[in-house]
This record gives sequence, structure tokens and C-alpha cells, in this order.
Amino acid sequence: MAPRTRLDTATGCRNAELLELAARGDQAAWGRLIEEYEGLVHSVARSFGLQAADVHDVVQTTWLRLVQHRHTIRDPERLPGWLAVTARRESLAVVRSASREAPRPMVDETPDPAVGPEGSVVDREVARQLWDSVDHLSPRQQRLLIALFREELNSYDDVAARCAMPVGSIGPTRARGLSRLRREITDRGLGPADL
Repeated sequence: MAPRTRLDTATGCRNAELLELAARGDQAAWGRLIEEYEGLVHSVARSFGLQAADVHDVVQTTWLRLVQHRHTIRDPERLPGWLAVTARRESLAVVRSASREAPRPMVDETPDPAVGPEGSVVDREVARQLWDSVDHLSPRQQRLLIALFREELNSYDDVAARCAMPVGSIGPTRARGLSRLRREITDRGLGPADL
């Protein structure tokens, strides 16, 4: 008969015992905790509409927080709630971080051989003014308009995930952004012929 491993011993353990074994370096206990609660942590992160890489980061950071703070968990039987709250906080941090990032303008710098140097200078100036107008939009409107018109995402679900916003907010946010962009362009004296 094969000798019993710590995992076999830990299989029937409660969260307190698993946490204590994991704190002492028992990899099987740590693996059991992950096996038990990985789905919970992953589903909380996914519920924020994050991209797959961000979900992965949230899951990893949540487990790191458990390693860092396992000694502060007073009631180990409430570990699922602790993990869910931690994953929620980490997901919100990712969403907040994404909302602070300024979108980078995507201007094609390849010269058009059919346009002469004079036309090229005018086109660059119009493009610069257009991007300056986009810079006057809120970061949320900028991200949304770039996602809709430059990134060629396939669905509103993709746009919502990319912009960290509910699908129902896309239409109203797009309308406000385009309206403000129209005003900015008009104030700069640009018209349809310029664009």
C-alpha cells in the first residue's frame, strides 16, 4: 500500500487546517485551497467584464494577497467570502487603472504617394487638430470612440470589455462623445470638407 501523502491527509481538512498547513509550506494544502476556490475567484474577476489577461492577473494577485495576509484571517471558514471580496477589490483596481490610462492616438504616419508635399502638410495639420479635439473628450469617451472606430472590435461585448463599461452604456456614451467631438471640430473651424 502506498504511503499517505499530506494531500490525502489534507483532503478532509477544513479551511483552518489547510491554511495552517499551507503556512508551513505544505504545497499539497496550498494546491487544495486553489483547487477548491479557483472557480470562485475566476468568476468574480470575469463578472467585471475584464479581458482574459486582466482576469488572469486578478486571480494571481488574489492568491498573492492570501499568501501575504493568511495570518490575518480570523475566521477561516469565511475564506470564500474573503477571496471574493479580495478578487472584487483587485478587479476594481484594474478597472480604475484602465480608466486613468490615456488612449494613444493611432495616426498612420505612412505617406500617401498620391498626395503631394503640400497636401500632406495640410492633411497632417487636420489630423493633428482632430486628435487635439479628441483629447478634449473625457477619458471614457476617448477610449470608447477609439475602440469603436479604430480597433474594429467585433461586438458590443468586446467593446464593453475593452472599455470596462456595461454594454448598455455604450450607446449613450458614444452619442455624448460624438456630439462633443462635433462641437470641438466646429469650434476649430473644421468642416466635412477638411476631414
